Amino acid sequence: MFGGMGMPQLSPEELRAAEAEASYTVHQVLATAVALYLSPFAVDTIWKMF
Repeated sequence: MFGGMGMPQLSPEELRAAEAEASYTVHQVLATAVALYLSPFAVDTIWKMF
C-alpha cells in the first residue's frame, strides 16, 4: 500500500551533523526554559532594587 522507495540512508558524516544539530537544539530549548522560569524572579528583584 505504501510501497516505493524508503528514506535514503544517511552517510556517517550526515548522521553526526544531524546528531550535533539535535543536541544543540535540545541545549537551546533547555537554556530558554530555564531563562523563562527565572525571568519573573529577576524582574521582581530588579523592581525591589529601584
